[in-house]
Amino acid sequence: MEIVLRRRDLPSFCRVDDINDPSFQVISTETRQIPQARAVILNTFEALEAPVLCHIRGPMPNLFTIGPLHSLLNTKTANIAATASGSFWEEDRSCVKWLDAQPAKSVIYVSFGSLAVVTREQLVEFWHGLVNSGQRFLWVMRPDSVAGQDGGSQVPAELTEATEERGYIVGWAPQEEVLNHPAIGGFLTHSGWNSTMESLVAGVPMICWPMFADQTMNSRFCWGC
Repeated sequence: MEIVLRRRDLPSFCRVDDINDPSFQVISTETRQIPQARAVILNTFEALEAPVLCHIRGPMPNLFTIGPLHSLLNTKTANIAATASGSFWEEDRSCVKWLDAQPAKSVIYVSFGSLAVVTREQLVEFWHGLVNSGQRFLWVMRPDSVAGQDGGSQVPAELTEATEERGYIVGWAPQEEVLNHPAIGGFLTHSGWNSTMESLVAGVPMICWPMFADQTMNSRFCWGC
């Protein structure tokens, strides 16, 4: 990937000044041990990453791509899918009703996943950007999504009125259903792999704001090289 990825696209644990860095050593050791497995299973598919998968199959020939996993799950019965839900938070389905009342491809869906945390300054900057864009938006704002803030203090009062006009905020959303809703026209995402795969399958273009781990690499491939 040397002709594609830049140093800044790599996860932070790969961008170390000292190869004896403990985090780097853990990743290095785990990576070297993977070829010893009898098989490797990845949540991806051949049409998406064929060139990379060809290289991986050199040291790991028994490589199986079975993704997208969420699409595989959706082929099962509704009861099985319900028991295997990967949601970390209770879904607020009121956002689907709100989407039903919006024009086709008019809404920007905003979600930074189940783990990422933003600062209050970043929250306000994103919020001003969404309001000033003039676009409708559906924003997933978890109760713990802002560093040092409780759920009640996350919403800047000066932006609430503008948001009521064309925005909708929930603590958590049924993301697959949202991404497949005809009102969704774009996805502002942290570029986590699950979100990336779900957006690709739904055919929704992404605006990427990666934070850590594999997100920087996922973002690089989403907007092109």
